[in-house]
Amino acid sequence: MNILIVEDDAELAASLAADLTTMNYTVTTVVTGREALAETARQVFDALLLDCMLPEMDGVSVVKALRDRGQMLPVLMLSALGRSVEKVEGLEAGADDYVVKPAPASEIAARLKALVRARNWTAGEGDTLTAGLIVVSPVQHRAWYDGQSVDLTQFEFKLLLELVRHRGGYVGRQMLLERVWGYDFEPATNIVEGLVRSLRRKLVGNGRADPIITKRGVGYSLRC
Repeated sequence: MNILIVEDDAELAASLAADLTTMNYTVTTVVTGREALAETARQVFDALLLDCMLPEMDGVSVVKALRDRGQMLPVLMLSALGRSVEKVEGLEAGADDYVVKPAPASEIAARLKALVRARNWTAGEGDTLTAGLIVVSPVQHRAWYDGQSVDLTQFEFKLLLELVRHRGGYVGRQMLLERVWGYDFEPATNIVEGLVRSLRRKLVGNGRADPIITKRGVGYSLRC
């Protein structure tokens, strides 16, 4: 895998680059957001490891700029502990996942592999992600199940997108609260369960099989 690390902490960047290189990653490092945009325009990367706080141009702005120019490579954001607002802003801008730093290189490597595997798309196919019979397009805000278009609300689509991004694994309630609604607290109502029911009803329309798996105490997953 060819990875671009965007991190202004020279010691952390050097440490991550060294550790990932020993895991057979090809690593390029830059310091600023503008350098990241220039480097991603110059060569193709499999994924981007992007710090939220950067000089000149922050990580959220970098993600927005990448998505605006049609580059949909997976982005794993590095966030300082407790900066939940930045995490939510990054995800809403188009980042795929985040990790709180400092994080071990082994965890970062595992997350990068999962993101690249979950993306399952090529430039020729456009911006689509797949999980079994489900296809979603984040840019077009459209979803298809078994070849049929599914009309979803904003929150239903965001929920489905998170499930597709984490295909093969489970997405917990707390993660969905943060990524779908932007909550960093536990609401009094069962909004997650209610939205899952609503999404499930739309997906199983016209006699289609239910693709959502519910595992009590763990979360939700898609049949792939």
